[in-house]
Amino acid sequence: MPLWKIHGNGRTVAPGDVVAPDERLNWPATIAIGAQHVIAMFGATFLVPILTGFPVATTLLFSGIGTLLFLVVTKNKLPSYLGSSFAFIAPVTAATASAGMGSALAGIVAVGVLLAIIGVVVQLAGLGWVDKLMPPVVAGAIVALIGFNLAPAAWNNFQQAPVIASITLAAVILFSVLFRGFLGRISIFLGVVVGYIAAAIAGELDFSSVADAAWVGLPTFHIADFASGGTWSAIAMFLPVVFVLVAENVGHVRGVATMTDASVNRSTGRALIADGAATTVAGFFGGSGTTTYGENIGVMAATRVYSTAAYWVAGIVAILLSMSPKIGAVINSVPAGVLGGVTTALYGLIGIIGIKIWVDNRVDFSRPVNQYTAAVALVMAIAGFSMSWGDFQLGAIVVATAAALVIYHLGNAIARWRKTGADDGGPIPAVGPLGGDPE
Repeated sequence: MPLWKIHGNGRTVAPGDVVAPDERLNWPATIAIGAQHVIAMFGATFLVPILTGFPVATTLLFSGIGTLLFLVVTKNKLPSYLGSSFAFIAPVTAATASAGMGSALAGIVAVGVLLAIIGVVVQLAGLGWVDKLMPPVVAGAIVALIGFNLAPAAWNNFQQAPVIASITLAAVILFSVLFRGFLGRISIFLGVVVGYIAAAIAGELDFSSVADAAWVGLPTFHIADFASGGTWSAIAMFLPVVFVLVAENVGHVRGVATMTDASVNRSTGRALIADGAATTVAGFFGGSGTTTYGENIGVMAATRVYSTAAYWVAGIVAILLSMSPKIGAVINSVPAGVLGGVTTALYGLIGIIGIKIWVDNRVDFSRPVNQYTAAVALVMAIAGFSMSWGDFQLGAIVVATAAALVIYHLGNAIARWRKTGADDGGPIPAVGPLGGDPE
């Protein structure tokens, strides 16, 4: 792996400059930026285990280990923090309820292995086949349906303490529009803090477990269970998550390449392999599945520091924090009302990310194939469609994802054979200036 060169004077970044992945500032500045990356990822990463019932400290440990593993696999060339992926929340919740935590962990392992395999193929053959299998209308539908499928879970928490939930939700929205830069990007975390304080004032916090927890100790580990009868049915619910992780990793690599050097795109396959390996390791021992974090891209954009040295610091800090059961107990004390408020925004935002994929790629929704691909998949996910054969069951995310793929590819084939014009004709042309009033 390349050693880091000192950028400039090691203290400042000149206007227009960026600190490249193979550069660093002096160690005090690098450690400070690494700690900032931990703060940026923390709010989202700790929410996933709280919502799924996984141990917070264990998830934090494997996010740190996963980050270091990612840096090693990508040869220290791709700056990224691997935090908990929200795409796992729905299948983990369903699998845990139906087959237990061990089966849910097996599903996470399966996703990691498949993602790593895709990474090997991408490294050898390129990304073209992924774009053909999952064009923008399908990719957007899959991402959106995972978020909207979680709407009932948000409501279940919200109605347990509607006042606290409303305060939390209002705080998240307010901070996102009130603050610029970094503070605006951690509005979800700040909203949780406000909701937590409001719950404390209202006397809705239970601190008994915090008082009993030790300051230092190992996280709790659980082993993936591939032997239980319901495991393979549970694993099927996880497979659509692979599409989301591919999209997130590819987007992350392209984002870093845009801001640093186009040669970074050559690391796309390695990024997928690395995230797959990190997710596999986490799943085997009780952690949440991982993904590259957009929150940390925001920190890089704000600081113009893309040094992988900062991510080594962040990964080590996360591992050290995971060794405090008391910190984990504090995080686990977040009440249902706060979770209800923040997840109302969070799950909706996951859905909006899918819609943004449609907008960014100018998907033509005047074409019936595109209309039905999105419409059927979203309704199936929101309503909770499922199919079962004996003990084997396919949940809403699997059914909706399969529907999106079949409708798009089969519908396109038939429409082009019949020349009806119902097929996906590509992005709609831009009309007039974008982002302003027409002249």
